[in-house]
Amino acid sequence: MSIITSRLAAAPISWGVCEVPGWGHQLEADRVLSEMTAIGITATEFGPAGFLPEEAAARAEVLRRHNLQAIGGFFPIVLHDAAKDPLKAVSAELDAYQAAGASIMVLAAETGVAGYDQRHELDADGWHLFGRNLDTIVKAAADQGIQAVVHPHVGTMIETTSDVNRVLNDTGANLCLDTGHLLIGGTDPGQLVRDYASRIGHTHLKDVRKAVAERVQKGEISYTDGVKTGMYVPLGQGDARISDIVLHLLEAGYGGWFTMEQDTILEAAPEGEGPVRDVRQSVAFLRTLEAGLTT
Repeated sequence: MSIITSRLAAAPISWGVCEVPGWGHQLEADRVLSEMTAIGITATEFGPAGFLPEEAAARAEVLRRHNLQAIGGFFPIVLHDAAKDPLKAVSAELDAYQAAGASIMVLAAETGVAGYDQRHELDADGWHLFGRNLDTIVKAAADQGIQAVVHPHVGTMIETTSDVNRVLNDTGANLCLDTGHLLIGGTDPGQLVRDYASRIGHTHLKDVRKAVAERVQKGEISYTDGVKTGMYVPLGQGDARISDIVLHLLEAGYGGWFTMEQDTILEAAPEGEGPVRDVRQSVAFLRTLEAGLTT
């Protein structure tokens, strides 16, 4: 029984495709999606705005052409600014999700500053507005059959363990378990699963070199420089204890997707295979893990 690989998905960030200005060379969608299919992946997140067509039907058609199921994806949005209405932006995106058959919206609480190299904190009023907006969006998404989850992420409003706990305690939103960003923010993802398994609505599986992640956490280097330094590695080759985390999720009855993410920055168009080589290694790791569970 395919208890992992039947729910295995990829994300364009593993090919260096990112919403941050100046992140690096951006590969075209046809190459990325074709390489996903070639290594046996059948589902993907959408990627950043502009990677796929904005218009809902056109976006769905691109994925159909590559035989890929849309599961939703990363959606950065400001939730703490009284001058902005996040529901308006979310509503337009939800239409595209419905057209493509996607079911997960991964909300990243943007700071309002481009990139992820600065830390920001909310005051009491900001937290109140944040929580109210978040719960409104979760309900609006649920009304259309889509689960909106919060993505703890370096350089956003939800980064530290304290931030994560406030989301869990003060809102009804579920989390995206991003093993890399949680570790950098000071949260043990394995412990989070053990304590709050029922609040995990989605996963981003990242493996991390702990020594580099600690330098980012301490502010010695920026998040971007951490990625450039090779902070993220194929699953099973770092210090995130991915096997244990996946086992904890399965034991807790987690029924969602396992999305592989290895944040990557390309300096130029890759020679040879490029990023797909690392993604293939992550797929092989999860297939080996699954084989060990089913024999």
